[in-house]
Amino acid sequence: MKKLVVLGAGTAGTMVANRLVRTLEMDQWQITLVDQDPVHYYQPGFLFIPFGVYSKKDVVKSKQQFIPPHVKLIQSAVEMIEPDHNQVRLSNGVVLDYDFLIVATGADIHPEETPGLAEHEWGKSIHTFYSMPGALALAEKLRTWEGGRLVVNVVENPIKCPVAPLEFLMLADWYFHERGMRDKVELIYATPLPGAFTKPVSSRMLGELLVKKGIQVEAEYMIERADPDAKKIISYDEREIPYDLLVSIPLNKGADVVGKSGLGDELNFSPVNKYTFLSDRFANIFVLGDAANVPASKAGSVTHYAIDLFGENFLRYTRGQELVPNFDGHANCFIESGFGKGLLIDFNYTQEPLPGRYPLPGIGPFPLLEESEVNHWGKLMFRWMYWNLLLKGEELPLPATMSMAGKLMN
Repeated sequence: MKKLVVLGAGTAGTMVANRLVRTLEMDQWQITLVDQDPVHYYQPGFLFIPFGVYSKKDVVKSKQQFIPPHVKLIQSAVEMIEPDHNQVRLSNGVVLDYDFLIVATGADIHPEETPGLAEHEWGKSIHTFYSMPGALALAEKLRTWEGGRLVVNVVENPIKCPVAPLEFLMLADWYFHERGMRDKVELIYATPLPGAFTKPVSSRMLGELLVKKGIQVEAEYMIERADPDAKKIISYDEREIPYDLLVSIPLNKGADVVGKSGLGDELNFSPVNKYTFLSDRFANIFVLGDAANVPASKAGSVTHYAIDLFGENFLRYTRGQELVPNFDGHANCFIESGFGKGLLIDFNYTQEPLPGRYPLPGIGPFPLLEESEVNHWGKLMFRWMYWNLLLKGEELPLPATMSMAGKLMN
């Protein structure tokens, strides 16, 4: 009986457990899934909570209901990964041996890493929507906020869902228009990127959209500290941005146990082969989802496409065959732009987002890099797909690797 241990029952861990139950011969495998939190969060939904579109009940379910019958779920924190001994020590005292290990411990925010951020004004004039408590507190703040200077700041990349800060700003533009107070609110985006997004075509088009909505972009802004008493943030080059309300996307890091077990980089993300997710250091360890240091977006679509390809690849590997370098970094993201509209981007490691139609050339129904109502409904529909299809390991009739069909080259 071969033993597979999966650390983390979030998006990646749950998806891969469900997929491998269907791929492997389960009379020959024992799969154990470890996670300390009994609650599964639909994290893309955190974005909508501050604006009253979603509530807590829309983004929370029990993890147990998504675990397949052949998988044993252990609720415990992980104390240490010992790859030289092929074992994992849990905080409850249990030691798990494994033949193969999948690390899917995700990423989390660390506001305490930025001086002045997580101090006495945290939850008052400084907020985040990158956690459930943060999104709920920000919802309460926005309900009674009378206006002023709202600054959205990304501390450093990579972050989970790289388009979410842009979406927050555009939803804020819509939200304050709906409340009849948009003229009382100044919206500023302070980002370490040289523009609105990472790739030239999409950065230009999204930047133009922000300008049209009256949102100012402060590019190449690397925050060094926050001054919560003076209500301003200061960059390493001493640029100061005052605020009345700061919405922070704090430093994102991988799980501490990844770092202390010697499997992580300086941000506790684990170095892997970006095409196969095999650890750079150990031949029986894979790292999936946000825990990996691959240069792809830390987003649910990336995890879904990666796991679509991973199942058969893992099966071949356990039979002594070479891994196929088949993941191309494919990601597509709906971008909520407010007023019942949204955009869609589709890209991979080498190809930037381009205009066109997705998934069918010339037909769509989703236009790329263009505001439309159908993209807005696609964004909202994704929540149903997440709970009912993706987490359960269902395959979608969409290619896992990126297609250039329907793309318009500029």
